[in-house]
Amino acid sequence: MKTEDLMKTSRRDFIKKTSLAAGLIPLLPTPLFSWDSHLENENLHVSIFSKHLQFLDYKDTGSMAAEMGFNGVDLTVRPKGHVEPMSVKADLPKAIREIEAGGSQCQMITTSIEKISNPLDVEVIQTAAKERVQYYRTNWFKYSDAEPMDVQLDQYAQQIQKLSELNQSLGIVGCYQNHAGRHVGASYWEVKKILESADPAYFGTQYDIRHAMVEGGFSWQNGLQLLQSQIKVIVLKDYKWGKVDGDWEAINVPIGQGMVDFKKYFRILKNYGLKPPVSLHLEYPLGGAEKGNRDITVDKKVVFDAMKKDLQAVQRLWNEA
Repeated sequence: MKTEDLMKTSRRDFIKKTSLAAGLIPLLPTPLFSWDSHLENENLHVSIFSKHLQFLDYKDTGSMAAEMGFNGVDLTVRPKGHVEPMSVKADLPKAIREIEAGGSQCQMITTSIEKISNPLDVEVIQTAAKERVQYYRTNWFKYSDAEPMDVQLDQYAQQIQKLSELNQSLGIVGCYQNHAGRHVGASYWEVKKILESADPAYFGTQYDIRHAMVEGGFSWQNGLQLLQSQIKVIVLKDYKWGKVDGDWEAINVPIGQGMVDFKKYFRILKNYGLKPPVSLHLEYPLGGAEKGNRDITVDKKVVFDAMKKDLQAVQRLWNEA
């Protein structure tokens, strides 16, 4: 094995082992990944969201992620994802082995998991834990008109508490993403509420700065302060407000070309002592790759170049913060 490859492998093993060890500490109220002063200028650990590579098979996904400089793949394990939940027992181990054969790793997955009363949700968690996946993101919860919102938040808090108990028994961490819109979690106070009964070592938030700024406006720093102790993974993407067919919308753009103040955000993370693993999303137009299409209308190189450019921007902004 080449020295460079050995160094990469050793670093991946170190990251995996330290994360798993931290996950075994009961009732730990802090994120599993934290920043230390001697790592201030070391790059972030970034996985590419596999939604944008669903036009590739598992092995090519792993090889392209490695070739572009990503540390791993955030694999979609949900309906219409890279792995369908119905076939998770057979396909997730296969996907991870082939991603690794391509030269990358799978530290995290994005799922449609909601509750332990759904046997398929439990099967996904069990299979992921068996394959040493460290983090999974759940589905987003929805409000109904049948009951008051606060009653529903209590119910969702109970679901997450039970998920965290299952996670504890398996050694895996669940995450709920804050997301702009009308689902549960658009407000950071909603996220705080549904996490309040969960074991903080085994369930937290996947913090998305783009969605936090869309919903929080000037108060996004308050939301970050409120949730910082529960951040397990972060999502990075950028946006700006603009008119589409006469209506104002949040328009997704490449990293550093929008309204997200990444330097300020990264400085705050560093001040909190946080250096979480990253899932990089590209939601701006890329011939359908941004939507998870299997068939895209642009040359694959266009997608790969955009991914590399965003990754380089992320690492530069982190190190400049």
